[in-house]
Amino acid sequence: MQTSATSLSKGSFKALFLRYRVMLLKITIHLLAFLPLFTLYFLAFTEQLGADPVEEVIHFTGIGAFNLLLISLLITPVAKKYRQGYLVQTRRLLGLYSFTYAVFHLLNFLAFEVQFDLNLFFDEIIDRPYITVGMVALIILFSLALTSITALRRKMGKNWQKLHNGVYLAVLLIALHFFWSVKSDIVEPMIYFTMAIFLLILRKDKIKRWFK
Repeated sequence: MQTSATSLSKGSFKALFLRYRVMLLKITIHLLAFLPLFTLYFLAFTEQLGADPVEEVIHFTGIGAFNLLLISLLITPVAKKYRQGYLVQTRRLLGLYSFTYAVFHLLNFLAFEVQFDLNLFFDEIIDRPYITVGMVALIILFSLALTSITALRRKMGKNWQKLHNGVYLAVLLIALHFFWSVKSDIVEPMIYFTMAIFLLILRKDKIKRWFK
């Protein structure tokens, strides 16, 4: 009798998990994406980020944006390989958090590096190629975030998918931005560049169709 009750309990828990698994995944993403960002600025404002807090904040938000974008690109191959289609429902949230981190990355640069001097900022975009490609990538991410709204997606129809294929260009530009921004140790940027290329290779057929 006890065994039957235990089995029933396990079965009920499994059914409950399957029913709410997407919601639970999204809650987890919110926590894992938002809390580190909140902690970063808390430590920055309380002067607990070490000798160079500006560099730490700029790097953390930039690499956070890149990590989240790579994870969002990893979702589809993993969902297909392991037949876990529900995972695809988390891509938009990951993409939006990637854009959020990218915006903070830009705001940190504006605030701490150029003190909101827009003339200097535009000069930096023109004079420094890594900032140029970074801004192009941010514009792409902005267009993807804006059109992730369900109503706009429906209105755009097939053009929505064509626009959102721009994420493949964005990930390459971000990898290039990271590589060019590093002055000495290129090991970490090369690892990220390799991951980006690997994720694009997994989509080589789709990318070929995009260029036709």
